[in-house]
Amino acid sequence: MNRFLPRALSIASLALLAFVSARLIARDVRFVAVVLVVAVAFVVPAWLARRRMRQLLLSGDISRIVGTWQSSFRKVTHPETMAPLVTATAYAAYGFIDRAHDALSRAAKGPAWEAAVEQRLFIEALLDVYVGERSRALSKAEELENLPLPNVGFWMRRKISLLRRGVGALARAFAHSSRSEDEAVLREVARSSPLVHWAMRYARAVFLVDAGRQGEARTLLADAPVWPEESAFRSFHDELTAQLAS
Repeated sequence: MNRFLPRALSIASLALLAFVSARLIARDVRFVAVVLVVAVAFVVPAWLARRRMRQLLLSGDISRIVGTWQSSFRKVTHPETMAPLVTATAYAAYGFIDRAHDALSRAAKGPAWEAAVEQRLFIEALLDVYVGERSRALSKAEELENLPLPNVGFWMRRKISLLRRGVGALARAFAHSSRSEDEAVLREVARSSPLVHWAMRYARAVFLVDAGRQGEARTLLADAPVWPEESAFRSFHDELTAQLAS
């Protein structure tokens, strides 16, 4: 219940603010300017923070990404398990296979580890794709998609469901067994989940090459970051670029 308390308080605060604002404006329309200033003061900082985080995630700068997240590790429950899992998630999302495995090996095994089955399947499916274990990746992606959805709000459930479908579409793309609807899923997940933007974009590039749409695939790769050698994305990028050039 504690995890829902901050959200409930936030919703209650917004509702109270809306009520007070409506009463003030009803008394004197000149309060509209005051209400707008207060609204901007609340909304703009949060919007700027989300924008900065999105830009960071799209940059692919894994050192800065992990460093930024580390400040929040002290606040999570069961940090001995969740901190390494979150770190492994970041590394897996950007193709750093060895670093992801190392982080996973440092996670304490216990109730929190067992409860984090969705996060573990997500990491394992990505890593299996990167190392060429296509059938195992497909199996993990299917298992992930079939998990019951958590008891959260509608939009969060939708986001989780879409991300799960994206992992399945990614696994199928690299197994060269894509479905017709997978391209739209990969595009939508890349747009809505910046953490996996590049993983989904490379999967979509594979989809496009397999479909004979080389020009579109070339456009997708044009503004990719320069990945370090240890990232699987470096080999994906080089292989796709060579294939498109030929």
